[in-house]
Formats: sequence, C-alpha cells, structure tokens
Amino acid sequence: MPAGRAVASPTELAAAAEVLVLAVPVHRVRAAAAACRPELAPGTLVLHVCSVQAGPDRDLAESLGAEVEWCGCHPLFGPAALARGEPLRAVVCPNPLHPGAAARARAFWERLGCEVEEQEAAAHDRAMAYSHALAFFVAKGLLDLGELERLAFVPPSFQSMLETVDSVRADAGHLFLAIERANPFAAEARQRLLEALADVHARLDRAEAADASRSTELFPIPDLGARAPELARTRDAIDALDAELIELLARRARLARRAGGIKAEHGHGVRDPHRERELLAARRRLAVERGLDPDAVERVFAAVLRFSRELQGGGSGA
Repeated sequence: MPAGRAVASPTELAAAAEVLVLAVPVHRVRAAAAACRPELAPGTLVLHVCSVQAGPDRDLAESLGAEVEWCGCHPLFGPAALARGEPLRAVVCPNPLHPGAAARARAFWERLGCEVEEQEAAAHDRAMAYSHALAFFVAKGLLDLGELERLAFVPPSFQSMLETVDSVRADAGHLFLAIERANPFAAEARQRLLEALADVHARLDRAEAADASRSTELFPIPDLGARAPELARTRDAIDALDAELIELLARRARLARRAGGIKAEHGHGVRDPHRERELLAARRRLAVERGLDPDAVERVFAAVLRFSRELQGGGSGA
C-alpha cells in the first residue's frame, strides 16, 4: 500500500474516506458497519459489495439508518475476470432511506471503469438466485459426484461447466453458503431446477429409441435469442463484427498474393518457416496483452496462414 494511502486501522480509514467499501462476508456486514459508525466523517458514503442484497441492506439500515448515506452494490467481477481483461460491470441497488446514494455509487464505479446497472434489491437477488446460485449449486453437485478427476477428456460443450466448477473451487466456503442460504430466492430456484431435472429424467425413461427422430419435438431446447432482446442485440453486433473480420481477411488475402508475387520475382520459395514462427510468437504476445488464451489465438492464426498458403500456392503465406 503506498505510504500516502495507508492507514493504521479500519476505523482510521472510516474517518478519512469519502466512500467506504465494506468488502466483508455477508455475515460480517453488520459488525463492520457498527465498528466504523462512530468514526465516519460527515458525508461519507458506505457501500456493501455483497452478492446478496436483502440481509446486508437490513444490516446497514439498522447500523447506519438515515443518518449515514449507504447503498448496496454487487461488482460482477473478481480476480479471474480482471486477469482476463473482461469488461467490468457492477450493479447498484437504490434504497428508500437514501434516494441520492445510488447516483453517488454509480459515479464511484464508473470512475473505476465499470459499466453500471441499477436494479431494485429484490430483483437483483432473484436474478442471482436463478444464475449465480444455480451455477454454484450445479458445480458443487458435479464436484460431489467425484467423477471429474477421472475424466481424461471432455467435449467443448462441457468445458464451460468445468470453468464454473473451477470458480467454486477458488471461492471461499463462506461465499457458497451465503449465495445459497442468504439469498431469499435461492431455495426456490434450487427446488425448481430439481423438479425440472426430475421431469426430464422421467420423460427420458419413457422415451423409446424410435423417438430419436422426434427429439426436437419431445425435448425442445428453444433458441435463447427469441426470449432475450439483449442477446439478440449482442448477436447482431457479433454479426457486424464478423463482417468486418471477413473484410480484413479479404485485405490480408490481397497482401498475401502480393507477397507471393514478390517472392516469385526474387526466386524464393513460398514457405518461410522462420517468418511463420516469428509471426505466431508475436501473435501470442499480443494475445497475452489482451487477456486472451495464446494457444487459442495461435490456432486461429495457424488457420489464417494455411488460408494464405493456399493463395500463394502452398507456402507460408506470412
């Protein structure tokens, strides 16, 4: 901690802070707020950053009341997201005791470079119950099956589930319990998931092998885009970006043909292994700088090089 910013204790921090973030477990919010309360400077904004809003909101309402401005928030990122360079998003939940606190909280997160959404606390908790809590519930079940360590390989469709499992491994035990027990909607979400899975299981038992041709009819999996306008807009943006990528590939193809012509004029073969190794190494470095998987990026550029080789008649194409 830089000397100009370091303080000796949480209470000293409370006395000096314009915005005080209580980054503590859900069950410690009340005690942390109570400990800091006597030292808070006039005008300080207190934020809790819990994945559940209901309990911490009650704790701050009782500890700080209407005298000290406070707001519940949920930063939707952690160390892994920061390492990957993903967009940072935060949810701000207004409260009736402090109508202006949400605007101050939004400004705080935006200064940190976050995209901010405002949502009522109950709506936030319900959304987290049907996303965050269910993801951790399923991941814990997969871990407790005890089969993951014996899997020699997995298909791509399972890879994202393994990433969820890894996030459960990385998080502290108190977080799992808070997500599942402190969220007032989590039990309902778990029960509905179990009922839905039991129904699918029962229908699969009743299905006959001859019904395979009717799989889509018997077990429909609707396209999410039709039910999620935000996803539809995101897909439109991806389509537009893909069109730009195609145009860039066309420009690269023209340059590859030009390079092939120059090589032919100088009596050089098309393939240049040294140049290809340098190109792939440089692309890997760029991938790391952008928070991308360098192996995946190398595979993409290896395919681009194969495409260019075809244009040049079988060489490197770099």
